[in-house]
Amino acid sequence: MSGSEWRKSSYSSGVGGQDCVEVAATPNGRIHLRESDDPAVVIATHPTRWGAFVRGIKRGDFDHLSGNA
Repeated sequence: MSGSEWRKSSYSSGVGGQDCVEVAATPNGRIHLRESDDPAVVIATHPTRWGAFVRGIKRGDFDHLSGNA
């Protein structure tokens, strides 16, 4: 995916930068997600949906899924 810079959370702790979710905004405005250890598989979403997902994470809406709630 040229023209986009992949970013990952500073909380990512995978050995050698692996086991991390990476995010990139594309020139056409889409948000792309991928797993760092399998970068060929990319999921695309709309910025509005990505924003809603991130807000849900910050609110703790998904904490029960991690087993750490």
